[in-house]
Amino acid sequence: MGATPRALRAVVLLCGFYLLSLLLLALLVGLDVLALTRLNGLSALKVVFVSVLLAIPVVQGLLMLRTPRGEGPDGVRATEADEPRLWALVRELADATGTRAPDEILLTGDVNAAVSEQPRLLGLLPGPRRLYLGVPLLTGLSEAQLRAVLAHEYGHFTGGDTRLSALVVRGRTQLARTVDQFHAKADDRTAAERARQERAAARRITRGKKAREVDTAGAGFTYRAMAALYTAYAKLYLRSTLSTARAQEFAADLAAARITGRDTTASALREIPVLATAHDFYLGSYAVLGAPARLMPPRGEFFGGFGRMLAAREENLDRLRRRLPTEPASPYDSHPPIAERVRRIEELPADGRTAQAEGAALDLLTDPARTLAALEEAVLTDEARAFRRAADWQELLDTAMTENLAALDTPLGRALAAYSKEPATLPALLTAIDDGRLWQLAHRLPLSEEALASKGRAFREFARPVLRDSLRSMVLAEFSARSLLRWEFSWEHAATARLPGAAEPDGTPDASTEETLKAALDAALADRPDTAPLRALLPPAPQPV
Repeated sequence: MGATPRALRAVVLLCGFYLLSLLLLALLVGLDVLALTRLNGLSALKVVFVSVLLAIPVVQGLLMLRTPRGEGPDGVRATEADEPRLWALVRELADATGTRAPDEILLTGDVNAAVSEQPRLLGLLPGPRRLYLGVPLLTGLSEAQLRAVLAHEYGHFTGGDTRLSALVVRGRTQLARTVDQFHAKADDRTAAERARQERAAARRITRGKKAREVDTAGAGFTYRAMAALYTAYAKLYLRSTLSTARAQEFAADLAAARITGRDTTASALREIPVLATAHDFYLGSYAVLGAPARLMPPRGEFFGGFGRMLAAREENLDRLRRRLPTEPASPYDSHPPIAERVRRIEELPADGRTAQAEGAALDLLTDPARTLAALEEAVLTDEARAFRRAADWQELLDTAMTENLAALDTPLGRALAAYSKEPATLPALLTAIDDGRLWQLAHRLPLSEEALASKGRAFREFARPVLRDSLRSMVLAEFSARSLLRWEFSWEHAATARLPGAAEPDGTPDASTEETLKAALDAALADRPDTAPLRALLPPAPQPV
């Protein structure tokens, strides 16, 4: 579908919102006239009052004459004076695709690239253009893959997608606003009715009568009915506009393949979901690891560490590249499934073009370290920027793990405290295991219904994984509390706990392996528990002075 038919459809869909609203207002006015001519004074006033309340959200939706300007993501503005190589690439690809280059480049903290335009007269006249480039995306892409990504985004410019978005966004916003207002009013009515019934129930109880059950099923019915009408039209609107959006993505992919080549475009499409998954993992496992302790990575490393993790986990990334996401398609998705997009590109005839620029896309920046540090200041919240900065990643890991273990609250610890009515400590737990109370404690754990219905050996097999996780955490917390636990930082794999051993006669901690701890946990949780190996790992209890 060309730009003109798409523009016509967008106008028709937007007019449908106004037509629906005007019809509903006409219906409400008709009910008012009928009530005033057929009913007595008080009943007529009630009908008019309700119709006015219902008309207010409709009128508010109609009077939203301007499309709200989205604030967009936070980021660092990249000027041509600061980033000449990046701007040269951006202009080169704009010329290759036959479109006008963006007026502004904003570097963001997302694994994403996008373009926007602020047209005038609902998209009839062009307006300023902006290109959003995620620095994590630049960190993981090659320059050739970045070219394909930019060519795809420019495909939205050449297809008129960004100019038509004003019409589409306006309709979505007006529908969402109207539906939200009706739901909010219905919720208010429900809350008021619940409060009224609860007060009545309280009065009945004080008079020695049985309180009636609170029932708010009918409260706010008229508001919800109006919301249902707009919701039905919103679904039609979204299905129509989002099907167009998915077609636009396919067209933009073809534009990228035409400009940068089939293989380069396919590799870029394969890489983006891999980087998105890796970045989510990086944020949770590295960048914000010290947040509970109000500690942040060294300055510039919040985004800078992502590249080092990618380099260290290349083997894991290769497995992700070969296994594309296969999420089911939905009529409300704005993008087609990535596997379908890759399939369509890879089915194109071979064009003989290979990637000519294999350098890292991040190297296009004049001073990547400076940009990474500036991006932190632009993206992080005020609270996060006020956190103390770690000297290095090892200090961040040590501090974060110490904080986490100090605040440890395991299911097994809670079960022991409830059972013994005393604070849960590791020595107390080992004593309970020696006394044969382990499986009594296990029955107090949050287990599945299938596990709780089992008996004997079957129950023990269900309970062991939960017991193992809790017991291991309590052991680590014990060592951490005595400053005997060391953590080994790694970009390749999860942090490794280095435990002290009990082999030295003078009590000096010796390095112990994870296998030693695993064997000790297995012995303590066996059908016939033996806590001796685990006690041998524990340091001597401090003696009172």
